[in-house]
Amino acid sequence: MIHYLDNTATTPLCQEAIFRMTEYMKSDFGNPSSLHLLGINASVKLEKCRGEIADKLGCDKNEIYFTSCGSESNNTAIFGAVKAKRRDGNRIVTTATEHHSVLNCMEQLEKDGFEVIYLTPDEKGKISEEKIFSAVTKETILVSIMAVNNETGAVNPVECIKRAVKNAGSQALIHIDGVQAFGKTDLSPLKNGADLITVSAHKIHGPKGIGALYIKKGVRILPLILGGGQEKGLRSGTESTLLIEGFAGAASALPNQKKAAEQVAELNRYLREKLSEIDGVTVNSPDDGLPYILNFSCEGIRSETMLHHLERSGVFVSSGSACAKGEKSHVLRSMGLSDKRIDSAIRVSFSRFSTKDDIDALVSGIKDGFNKLTRSKR
Repeated sequence: MIHYLDNTATTPLCQEAIFRMTEYMKSDFGNPSSLHLLGINASVKLEKCRGEIADKLGCDKNEIYFTSCGSESNNTAIFGAVKAKRRDGNRIVTTATEHHSVLNCMEQLEKDGFEVIYLTPDEKGKISEEKIFSAVTKETILVSIMAVNNETGAVNPVECIKRAVKNAGSQALIHIDGVQAFGKTDLSPLKNGADLITVSAHKIHGPKGIGALYIKKGVRILPLILGGGQEKGLRSGTESTLLIEGFAGAASALPNQKKAAEQVAELNRYLREKLSEIDGVTVNSPDDGLPYILNFSCEGIRSETMLHHLERSGVFVSSGSACAKGEKSHVLRSMGLSDKRIDSAIRVSFSRFSTKDDIDALVSGIKDGFNKLTRSKR
């Protein structure tokens, strides 16, 4: 039996997404840019999907732009904003715990002469409001901070960014990487004052290869991809209507956030209780983090070793961000954790389909791992 607990990396397709994609493949193949009936039908369905995703984000459908993934949305938001605002200043504020699709953009912008300020978290991975306010100056042109950290579940105070920008007298654009928050928290432009928000389908039981970028009405950023002018010229290229249909299906199937969060929080508490009974396990995630993610260290056993031991029992977890491909966690390092804890870190991530049976299998596997793997070192 499979016990899948790596939902932060990706999620299995939900039935609603599968159904809508299957039905679409049977009957629709027109290019939504074509002027004939098949193209018009595809365009109508595309706009319906855009509206369904916008409803879940609490914005107008004309503020949603489709991309190929969260990484492309992050790149488009960051480079597009900086290109549009570079005459207003040279300063960018982000955090040391961002996803690589943000950090690698920042590294390139530093090479291009921009000043990038990396805010560091506390020992639980949280960025303080005070650090955000002190970092934003009048010369700041972009603030890019993730809503929820993908490795620890730490929730950043993104709702204060707008106040920090206003307090500094800055014209900075605000970008929020909402990939891990979308569908799980009350992520909305109205609440957090964002100009740009990144979301992705495959984190909410939709297909891989499709993401979206919210751009507030009236905000101008420059495109990365030029071509036929699709997505109002921001992201040229024929829209992947099949994947968009799956994205909308998954978004429409999202359950009541509060009830789902309560269900997952119970699983998180249950796992914490079980882990507290195992000598050598230390929790790295904050107590008030997003309950969908729990990061902990099995000290004395390398992450990859424990991961593959669990895999043999049908339990699937992560040793960190899937995009890092085994590299030591920059997130845990920025929190000031020891090499021993970083090298032995495991990330468990739940979905609304996770169960206590999954946790029991995980805990049993960890106990067995401590017994067998530490004994083999003697």
